[in-house]
Amino acid sequence: MKTKMLLIWMVMLLFLIPKGSVFAENGDSAGRPAENVIESRYYTILEQWEEKGIDSVSDFETSVPPSSFIGEGKNELLPPEESEGYEDRVFYWGNQKAVSFEVKIEKEGLYELSFDYFPISKEIVPIEGAILINGKFPFYESRRIVFPVQWKSENEEFSKDRFGNEIIPNQISVSEWSTVKAEDASYLQPSPLKFFLNKGKNIITLKNLRGEMLLGKTYIKSPENIPNYEEYKNKLDGNESNQSLFTVEAEKPYIKNSSFARPFAIRDSSTVPNDTQSLLLNSFGEKSWSTSGQRVNWKVDVQKDGYYYLTFKVKQNKETGGSVFRKVLIDGEIPFEEVAHYTFGFNKEWHNVTLGEEDGEKYLFYLTKGEHLIGLEADASPAERVVNRSNEVMKEIEELALSIKKLTGNQNDKARSWKITEFIPDIEDRVDRWANILEKESEYLQGVSRSDSKSNEVVSLKLAVEKLRTLNEKPDEIPNRMTELSEGTSSVAQLLGNLLLNVQSQPLLIDRFYVHGNVELPSPEAGFWKSTVDGIKRFFLSFSSGNYSASETDSETIEVWINRPRQYVELIQNMADRQFTPQTDIKVKFSIMPDEQKLILSSAANKQPDIALGISSWLPYELSIRGAAVDLKQFADFEEYSEQFSPGAFLPFMIDDSVYALPETQDFFVQFYRRDILEALNIPVPDSWEDVIGILPELQRFGMNYYTPIAGSIGFKPFQTTAPFIYQFQGDLYSKDGMSTNIDSEEALKAIQFMTDLNTIYSMPLQVPNFYNHFRYSTLPIGISSFQTYVQLTSAAPEIAGWWDIAPYPGVKQGDGTIERWATGSGQSAMIFKGTKNKEESWELLKWWLNAETQTEFASSLQTMYGPEYMWNTANLEAFANLPWPDEHKETILKQWKYLKEVPKTPGAYMVERELSNIWNRIVFDGENARSTVDDSVIAIDREISRKMEEFGYMKDGKIVRSYQVPSIEMVESWGRAKYEN
Repeated sequence: MKTKMLLIWMVMLLFLIPKGSVFAENGDSAGRPAENVIESRYYTILEQWEEKGIDSVSDFETSVPPSSFIGEGKNELLPPEESEGYEDRVFYWGNQKAVSFEVKIEKEGLYELSFDYFPISKEIVPIEGAILINGKFPFYESRRIVFPVQWKSENEEFSKDRFGNEIIPNQISVSEWSTVKAEDASYLQPSPLKFFLNKGKNIITLKNLRGEMLLGKTYIKSPENIPNYEEYKNKLDGNESNQSLFTVEAEKPYIKNSSFARPFAIRDSSTVPNDTQSLLLNSFGEKSWSTSGQRVNWKVDVQKDGYYYLTFKVKQNKETGGSVFRKVLIDGEIPFEEVAHYTFGFNKEWHNVTLGEEDGEKYLFYLTKGEHLIGLEADASPAERVVNRSNEVMKEIEELALSIKKLTGNQNDKARSWKITEFIPDIEDRVDRWANILEKESEYLQGVSRSDSKSNEVVSLKLAVEKLRTLNEKPDEIPNRMTELSEGTSSVAQLLGNLLLNVQSQPLLIDRFYVHGNVELPSPEAGFWKSTVDGIKRFFLSFSSGNYSASETDSETIEVWINRPRQYVELIQNMADRQFTPQTDIKVKFSIMPDEQKLILSSAANKQPDIALGISSWLPYELSIRGAAVDLKQFADFEEYSEQFSPGAFLPFMIDDSVYALPETQDFFVQFYRRDILEALNIPVPDSWEDVIGILPELQRFGMNYYTPIAGSIGFKPFQTTAPFIYQFQGDLYSKDGMSTNIDSEEALKAIQFMTDLNTIYSMPLQVPNFYNHFRYSTLPIGISSFQTYVQLTSAAPEIAGWWDIAPYPGVKQGDGTIERWATGSGQSAMIFKGTKNKEESWELLKWWLNAETQTEFASSLQTMYGPEYMWNTANLEAFANLPWPDEHKETILKQWKYLKEVPKTPGAYMVERELSNIWNRIVFDGENARSTVDDSVIAIDREISRKMEEFGYMKDGKIVRSYQVPSIEMVESWGRAKYEN
């Protein structure tokens, strides 16, 4: 029967698939793959130029002042007094404006572009633009050019917290005129971008994507040639022998282009300075300084002209065991070719690295008397070719996997054999070519990193090669071994995906560095006796409680447990010590809670804190129904205070009309889409599910698809993936009295049928382990996802930054034309324990912590000091509107939050969630009828709800003895109405 159905399905597929689709006669990708919809990547264009003999033009330089801009530029020129000291009138560049200028070229060829600019934007969100040459993007990387903002510490000296630990100082932006060359925004290219200009007139357009700045002159130059070390030495005269020694502590840089490249506290006798008890900021970098393009400058005051060595005391402890690279800069320029991509090999111990050839001559740097900037820039460009080749192989594997799935109907039957070579005759050639490419890349990576074959990056490539060669021994078995090729956690695709992340990471920890002559340097490691004495001291100190560990407090101090990492707790404690305690005279101690499950145990033992922060949204309900939480509605100002949050966020925290927690952070589910791809295909951003279905044929024609969170949940489908459909079709999960489920209502049945039709009829993907990767690589250019994806795309996808956007969750169109977009969005919460002896004081602290002003300051400080991956999705609506995020994104998220409807908790909620997941699996995978499947689940759900209601005293012997009110948004909204009516 299954075989017959499969044959019918395949025949139908042949008629349904449009001409030019990815399913061709030989099973190959006959349609245009997704990457051909947009411009080619820069490395591909470079290869094409090389093949055509197009080269860089030498000895050319010209500039275009703002007064010569054409188009919009004429209207945006500022008067000289508003030009921030620039010698000419300048152009205000922001609000997605574009400015163009004309340049005459005598000889066609390749040129570099650079710009004078003055940043106005002071947020962590970068200033971004795009470059068009004669009305077109010459390559994909020209769609995003970054104009870095410079940062420095607000105070040169480190202040200390209440425990004597040094605190990372606030970072402030530096507004000054700078010149930047147009570079690849991911900083993977080893040199600035080159642009092909025709002989004669060329129109160059600079389009604003994000941020504000003043734009001065634009320069068109011949690409710069960096001299080699011998040429550099021959240019300058100087004394090679001197006895000078200048020591620079790395934790105090002068200026940097990344606010979150920061000092680091490490307890190590070898670091300078160090303390056995307190945490001192005594080194710089590590993971905060691992993104290619992050540049840090230190100031050195040299006493006399001459040649000097540069020696860095470093620890290179990259988790994968690979090498990292740095550009070395003197006063902003790379002095010679050999230090353009300098290698720092893996070494877990502190060691001195004097820049020079490996086991050979040490480099001398000529410095004149006076102040100089010594700079290091994280540099992943040596791995650029590995990244590009691996990306190519991954995309081709994806195409082959898609073709095989269409041939097999996505059926993985081990008992069935396939003659896949008859449908895809070149499959062996493809797999063999991939293995050869990756083998060359492993050899290249091993050579360029000066390392042995033990680094994870090299091992991953070798494992991928081995798997490909093994698969190619029996190619007809590939359909039954897809977990080895493209789907498993150890598949070739997954190995390459991990490689792409690891090989671009460039962490390095620096304690100090020396500018010196022929002198003996201090040892990088502490002596035996110092290490021994410090070790003994730390051993005895380990018996006392840590700075932020849970410990006994006096009765007047509010004890708060936080389920977050140390850097969050440090910042909150510092803010409370500076603001809350002086204002209220209420002392507070914050402690790290490594596992929120301990709250249940501590509550049972009556050892709970006063307040808990950062806990999951389900936990307050479980504690409150057992009598362990304070009802916040008892406070006179609660209802007024609650208006700062989305009404739907309170539903998980309520029992009847009582509220036992406040939302601290809030998730959001929105549509993520690739603007570049949708514009190229002329596909609109869908507003409703009807629109989504409408764009699917065009997406699928190009081997692409639409993603829903259901595909990201392997096996079990939680509420956040299923409940939105129920709510959008105006269904509900529970009956009004909460004693049974309501998923068998007509509205809920329609929702369930549609939810499963998306996969069974409309061929949306069944399983997507990582939407973020598929979104980056264009196979899923649009889909619904959460805050986590937003953080990943913002912090770890520079190659598509500026060309993705978000839109509200698609919904169900109603009879009056409105669209129901209901979606979940539970984040973390905050609650007060019933055992507190400081109830009023705890409420004051909770109000202070979650108010708009505190949340705004905390979110801004966190992101500025620790980077874009430390985004804080505060639940306070006013504070969220003030976050240092793109305004258009905040507007979309706030619009979606109007439809936030979290699933209320009831004693049997977990069974509803589980059975909804089972219903989806049985309909999609087993082909069962929706109504009969739901009817079976309703019996199991209602039985479990009755059992739990009896446990908590709402039912007895099957009869209701106490009513249970399921909370609703209308109930939450009535709080404010009651106040105004009275």
